[in-house]
Amino acid sequence: MTDFAIRYGEHVTRARRDGRPVVALESTIISHGLPHPDNIRVAREIEQAVRDNGAVPATIGMIDGEVIVGLEDAQVERLASAESVAKLSVRDLAIAAARRADGATTVAATSAIAAAAGIGVFATGGLGGVHREANVTYDESADLTALARTPIVVVCAGVKSILDVGATLERLETLGVSVAGYRTRRFPGFFITDGGFDIDWALDSPEQVADFIAARTAQGVTEGALVLANPLPADQQLDPALHDRTLASGLNLLAEQNITGKAVTPFLLGHFHASTEGKSLEVNIRIILRNAALAAQIAVAATSGSAAPVGFAVPA
Repeated sequence: MTDFAIRYGEHVTRARRDGRPVVALESTIISHGLPHPDNIRVAREIEQAVRDNGAVPATIGMIDGEVIVGLEDAQVERLASAESVAKLSVRDLAIAAARRADGATTVAATSAIAAAAGIGVFATGGLGGVHREANVTYDESADLTALARTPIVVVCAGVKSILDVGATLERLETLGVSVAGYRTRRFPGFFITDGGFDIDWALDSPEQVADFIAARTAQGVTEGALVLANPLPADQQLDPALHDRTLASGLNLLAEQNITGKAVTPFLLGHFHASTEGKSLEVNIRIILRNAALAAQIAVAATSGSAAPVGFAVPA
């Protein structure tokens, strides 16, 4: 293989041709975020949630070194089942392509690829961010700097509560990344509805988010992302007391086992799954399905009446 250009799944190619709204989806949740075989089932449910709300899903990943926007079902199964799937951030994409690797894209990589493909809306579960004790470890997700230079709307449930949420919000402000709550001015904490921090802005409808996209383009001042924090309803969150106990025990295990870097998030998510007897997995699935539905509604609103749909700004 000598052509390393982004490739598109057939359903995404048709969407480009027809001017339909498209929503980007990550593949790390398939390979590293959910246990097998739940990951395959949930991946299909996420794509269906996008379709049910009027848009076309484009799950992004790497197969044999090719970046693919719009994985086919068999390719999703491959990333969900294989044992040697690399976790790809932006910096890893070219190296992984040279190695002809299979890879699942993080929030950072998915955002960058989606923007390069002209996709303006991306649904995920929770962002990466500043890790606890980052003042010592300098451990900070590449999601943050990637979003500072990527013009995309990221629909999420805030940052993962295993991180330093307050420090992450400070870094997003410093990096010039827009942050708004969806119908709230409290920043969610992924598994829990309220992460304990106020935010300055709320957007109350898909149409308002579409107006943000239009305003950012018309002003031409920034190419940073919008983090749209979409909290779970309180009756759907993980019990906050159970959450706090599980997080505390997980952090203790991290220190005891000296787990750092990329291994931290999957370890803690696995700990939550085991310690809550699957309750955290159920919440995680509710989060991503709600975010996929909202992202599709935003993509539809942004495309309505537009000469250049947000699904793909550049015709195929």
